[in-house]
Amino acid sequence: MIPLRDQNPGIRFPAMTVFLILAAVAIYVFVQLPQGDSAFYEYATIPCEFTGGGPASLGELNSGVCDSNPSPGLFEDKIVAFSLLSSIFLHGGFAHLLGNMWSLWIFGNNMEDAFRRGGYLVFYLAGGVIASVAHIVMNPGSTIPVVGASGAIAAVMGAYIILFPRARITTWAVIVPLAVPASVFLAIWFVSQFWIAGSSPDVAWEAHVAGFVFGAIVALAMRRKLIDRLASQAFQFVR
Repeated sequence: MIPLRDQNPGIRFPAMTVFLILAAVAIYVFVQLPQGDSAFYEYATIPCEFTGGGPASLGELNSGVCDSNPSPGLFEDKIVAFSLLSSIFLHGGFAHLLGNMWSLWIFGNNMEDAFRRGGYLVFYLAGGVIASVAHIVMNPGSTIPVVGASGAIAAVMGAYIILFPRARITTWAVIVPLAVPASVFLAIWFVSQFWIAGSSPDVAWEAHVAGFVFGAIVALAMRRKLIDRLASQAFQFVR
């Protein structure tokens, strides 16, 4: 199911969402394209670097085996912890970037209204970090770089299903657009991640699941406050 739009107008211009989209596009164009695959190894989250105690060596990356006594890292100056943040803004290709940014544009504006710009930024980045940590826990010896905003966007979607379950999402259904409640669309998306686990081993489905659950938990914990905040700004909830 591909989301086309949501029928849930925002309160104000989603400046932070636009900033996040532009940042991801700029990094793709000005960092990833010039550097090629080396950008993944220099800035992406690599589970082995967290469990192995430092930047992955060329031998580890080539062999796919996390060595407990590795030779010097390919990028010795890499700040491994920082890669939890920097990896959020990297993408595996233009289609990956486009799909993620389109989803962020659809679901992000309402979350920005609810959390406000500063809180939304913290929530978004925290969702991305939690998602990557979950992937590391589930794949501790992996030397494959993990990139993309999917985990952070999953957190946005997890919060969306809690705050706006009745909002209509227009999506492609077979060959025609169909408007369905957000609760239905996002529940199907969430369940599909477990199908991806068995059919697409290169997709960090654990990160998607963890991000979604994190977003839902945060929204549940803050639900009353967030709804009151939206109501105070005359937000028109879909009933």
